[in-house]
Amino acid sequence: MSQESVNTGKAGRSEVLVDVRNLKQYFPVKVGFAKTIPLKAVDGVSFQIKPGETLGLVGESGCGKTTVGRSLLRLYEPTGGEFYFDGQLVTDKNIPQLRKRMQMVFQDPYSSLDPRMTVEDIIGEPLDVHHLCANRKERRDRVIELMRTVGLNEEHATRYAHEFSGGQRQRIGIARALAVNPDFIVCDEPVSALDVSIQAQVINMFEELQEKLGIAYLFIAHDLLVIHHISRRIAVMYLGKIVEIADADELNSHPIHPYTLSLFSAVPIPDPETARKNKRIILQGDVPSPLHMPGGCPFHTRCPYAQERCKTEVPELKDRGNGHFVSCLLR
Repeated sequence: MSQESVNTGKAGRSEVLVDVRNLKQYFPVKVGFAKTIPLKAVDGVSFQIKPGETLGLVGESGCGKTTVGRSLLRLYEPTGGEFYFDGQLVTDKNIPQLRKRMQMVFQDPYSSLDPRMTVEDIIGEPLDVHHLCANRKERRDRVIELMRTVGLNEEHATRYAHEFSGGQRQRIGIARALAVNPDFIVCDEPVSALDVSIQAQVINMFEELQEKLGIAYLFIAHDLLVIHHISRRIAVMYLGKIVEIADADELNSHPIHPYTLSLFSAVPIPDPETARKNKRIILQGDVPSPLHMPGGCPFHTRCPYAQERCKTEVPELKDRGNGHFVSCLLR
């Protein structure tokens, strides 16, 4: 995928906030005495996100979505590739300063909050780490302001995480991420552990916060309906690679890659007549192991259209028009 040069606007802020180039994340796995082989969790991923934009990242379990988000924030040290944030190359040396502008909302609201800390201390911890408050009163006022922003009451401040429902816990996690006024948040399946009725509330809150604060999101999820609702553009991942990326409406109406077609065919349709006409594309076999990646196109072992050339040639992510990038030799 060709990358645009990073241009800086009049205000000194890049037109592209997040610029990921050929990101790779390999984990060494022992297979014998003193022998390891690389598990290619992320293998050459590239994308861009503009300020205030949401890029949805979708794919089945184990495809590397969460690893992409964690690698960007240096929770995992990337094996290769480059990540530019607001025109600045992110390195080990400058990541401590940039963390204030990049935050993460984790998938599980039950395990991502310290059970020994009160809500006030959980939300206030980033303020302490980055020395953003001059005294305890200023810190408490800021925490209460954040709690109100995400729909929590002031009296919740002295309670502990286990006293809250899943939706309330996720709101605490979101308030913690907002504490340092970030420009970019990685949302790692933030609604997948919540009830459907609560999911809608949290998604609407993400949209309201984006409109109010201008935050950019990398929104990771399994649910294509959720992704299409919240995202301006959508990237589809399979086995550590992005196989298709386009505007949300364009991808929804004209999916091209066989894997994307299969994903969309599985989306429930509320209209019975349309649902009966919809042909479900069922993929054969299982996802290959990232330890033993197939040669050529990574999807050829499950693709209903695969040909001999797909076993040896690696497809590039090419623009098919209107910013619709697809990685397929045949379509």
